[in-house]
Amino acid sequence: SSEVLEAIENVIQDVLQSLAQKKAPVLTLANRTDWRNIEYKDSVGLQMIPHCTMKKIRSDCPQSAQRFALTLKILSMIYKMVQSNTYATKRDIYYSDTLLFGSQSAVDHIINDISCMLKIPRRSLHILSTTKGFVAGNLSYTEEDGTKVNCTCSATVCIIKQKYLNRKDLTSHAKFILIVEKDATFQRLLDDDFFNKVSPCIMITGRGVPDLNTRLLVRKLWDSFQIPIFSLMDADPHGVEIMCVYKYGSVSMSFEAHHLTVPSIKWLGLLPSDLKRLNISKDALIPFTKQDQNKLASIQKRPYIACQPLWKKELEIMAASKLKAEIQVLTSLSQDYLSRVYLPNKLQFGGWL
Repeated sequence: SSEVLEAIENVIQDVLQSLAQKKAPVLTLANRTDWRNIEYKDSVGLQMIPHCTMKKIRSDCPQSAQRFALTLKILSMIYKMVQSNTYATKRDIYYSDTLLFGSQSAVDHIINDISCMLKIPRRSLHILSTTKGFVAGNLSYTEEDGTKVNCTCSATVCIIKQKYLNRKDLTSHAKFILIVEKDATFQRLLDDDFFNKVSPCIMITGRGVPDLNTRLLVRKLWDSFQIPIFSLMDADPHGVEIMCVYKYGSVSMSFEAHHLTVPSIKWLGLLPSDLKRLNISKDALIPFTKQDQNKLASIQKRPYIACQPLWKKELEIMAASKLKAEIQVLTSLSQDYLSRVYLPNKLQFGGWL
C-alpha cells in the first residue's frame, strides 16, 4: 500500500510542479491499445514492449481536459481507499457520481490507464471487479472463519471472488481444468455431473468474455496445480477470441500479462473440423455475418496464430465454410452427446490442439 500511495503522490507532485511553473499539467501514459506497442512472447502471450509510444492527457486541451480531471478524481478516490484500507467495485466508483463520469466504460478505461501509468496491478488499487465467473468441481479451501468450502458437490457453484486469488490453501485432486465459454453449457455439464463421471476436474466459466477475476483464478490454479487446461468454446470467431484472451491475453491488459495469461491452454473444442467429422447437418450451422468475417480475418493476422499451424488450419476451415456452430449443436446428435461421448473421447484420445 505504501508503494501505491507513493506512486500517486509522485503523479500529483508533477501536476503541482507544472502549476507552480505556470505550465498546463499533463499526464503521460503508455498507449496500451496500440498493437505497435505489443509483442508476442511464447511464454507470456501478448505483452507490452519496454519502450512503447506514449500518449498525453493534457489539462489545457478541450478534447482531453475532462479525461484529465476524471483521472485525478479517481486517483484521489484510490488514495483514500488505500489509506483507509477500504475497497470499492468499478460500479461503486461510477455510481458515486454518474453525472460526472458519464458512463461505466469511461470509468473502466481510466482505471486501466491508471494501473498502467502507476505500473501497479489493478487489484492493488483497492478496486474490485464485479465478478461474473463461476467455478465448480474438485476444489476446496477454508474461509477465514474456519468454514470449509467444497465445490465438489454438483449443487455448489462458487462465484469467483477476489479473495480466492490470494489463497494459499486451495486443495484439489483434479486431473485437468475445463474452461467453458458459456453459462448454458457449464450448467448442462453440471446437470450431467460431468466433473465426477470422467475423472475429477475443475470447471470454470467466465460466462462469455472473462472478467479480470476469472482470468486471475485460471492463472492461480495453473500456478498451484500445473495440470492440463482445456477450453471448450463455440466454433465461431467470438469463441476463438475468448479462448485467445485466456491463453494469450488482451491488448488492453497487455501491461499485466505476466499475472493473467496461461499460454499452455489447449483448444479442446468445438473445432471447425469436428463439424465435418461428426456429420453435423448444414441446416444446424449458422451462416457468418460480415462482423464474423472481419473478426476472423483480424484473428488470423495475429502474431500467435503463425506459431500455431494446427489452429491456423482450423481457422482456414471456418473461413472457407463461412459457417459457425454453437456447442449446443451437438444435441442434434443426442441430448447428452457432449458429456457422454464428445468430451470423454476427446480427453481419452487426445483430440485437442
